[in-house]
Amino acid sequence: MPGNTGNAVGSNVTTVNVDALPGQDTLGIAIVHIDFAPYGGLKPPHTHPHATKVLVVLEGAPLVGFVSSNQDNNPLFTKVLNKGDAFVFPVGMIHFQLNIGNTPAVAFAGLSSQNPGVITTANTVFGSDHPPIRMC
Repeated sequence: MPGNTGNAVGSNVTTVNVDALPGQDTLGIAIVHIDFAPYGGLKPPHTHPHATKVLVVLEGAPLVGFVSSNQDNNPLFTKVLNKGDAFVFPVGMIHFQLNIGNTPAVAFAGLSSQNPGVITTANTVFGSDHPPIRMC
């Protein structure tokens, strides 16, 4: 059954990690199922500080990519994927997925840690509980 993509970003993520399945503890793997709405379903820029991710497309045509490190002048690596294609997101790199197709997209991912962590870039920077910086 598809996940609900009727939200602000048009995607739904179902995660199976050590929190959801304690038997995974010490096995070094987490699993993610992602549903994307047509025309713009987005998994916003984020990072997994403890894991590399391998994403496999089951349906649809998402545009995926990641930004490499500052020492390399921050190159952006992108690719439009199709059914059966895979893409690797290196540990700690900011990455995204965006459905550019006119049908829903579905992807499955494996991560190299039972607790990969996730940091959604914009939420972390702009949703912090610290008071705003005041410029004088």
